[in-house]
Parts: sequence; C-alpha cells; structure tokens
Amino acid sequence: MTWNEAEYLDCLLSERRNYAWVMQHHGGLAPKEAEEAALERYPYQPAEAPYRGLVFHDEAWHWAMLAIHGERYVREHPELVHPSADYRALEQPINERIRAPR
Repeated sequence: MTWNEAEYLDCLLSERRNYAWVMQHHGGLAPKEAEEAALERYPYQPAEAPYRGLVFHDEAWHWAMLAIHGERYVREHPELVHPSADYRALEQPINERIRAPR
C-alpha cells in the first residue's frame, strides 16, 4: 500500500490511541505507561522504510491482547477475540459516541 504522510500519521496516531486504551482498560496499565507501550509498539517509520505500516495489518486490539495474554489468547480467552463495543466506539466521531444513559 502506498501511504501519503497524512494518511500514515492518521493511522499511526489512531492505532497508538487504541492500543493505549486497551493496555489501560484490559492490561491495567496507568495512562502514562499505556501511552509509552503504544509508542513502543507503534514507532514512527520514515517514508522510505521498506515495510512502513506493516504493523497495521492487524488492529491494535489484537496486538494489545497478544501483549497482555500471549499468543494463546484466542484459545484461552475466546471472549476477547473480537473487540469490545467500547473499543469500537473509539473510532466513532464524538457526536456518535454520546449514548443514552444505561
């Protein structure tokens, strides 16, 4: 895939945010630690990097679950195979995230 810089940065920042969210809400990391983990998992790659953006072939949920539960998370935690509704809501525009009280 050919990325222009703006598209790459948008995707990078989105995946970092999502990864940090999972690490905080499912991995028990403090916000600062979750942010640092996201930066480590999703480092900036220059445009000339041969496999720039390859990390995006799986979404942040998957990478975070691997970090938290290991390679067998799919078998040992089948309830975590699919991202939660709260995780999916991260991708919605702010005006669509406002929900009626439960």
